[in-house]
Amino acid sequence: QLVESGGGLVQAGGSLNLSCTASGFTQSYYAIGWFRQAPGKEREGVSCFSSADSSTIYGDTVKGRFTMSGDNAKKTVYLQMNNLEPEDTAVYYCAFRPGFCIAGTMQYDSWGQGTQVTVSS
Repeated sequence: QLVESGGGLVQAGGSLNLSCTASGFTQSYYAIGWFRQAPGKEREGVSCFSSADSSTIYGDTVKGRFTMSGDNAKKTVYLQMNNLEPEDTAVYYCAFRPGFCIAGTMQYDSWGQGTQVTVSS
């Protein structure tokens, strides 16, 4: 099970911090990714965290503005979103897969319900 929190309404230039907690998984090495989907658009990969080495990868549209981190003991990841833009408005989902992050893949075993992020101009 994955539970996201931290979404909300913010003005352009503002910040939000999302969190995602995984439960019910026993794998020592896993990856948790953040994705987003805006109305009428395809789901887009935002970032990914690998528990094995705490490495992260980011999509091109968020590099330099978003930072992902993780707490392996809590199986919780965080997405600090700074300098938000109206184009960041979307439902943000986290997803779990065993192993490591793989750029460009959406092959994840479990998905959260999503949290809405709205950035006003």
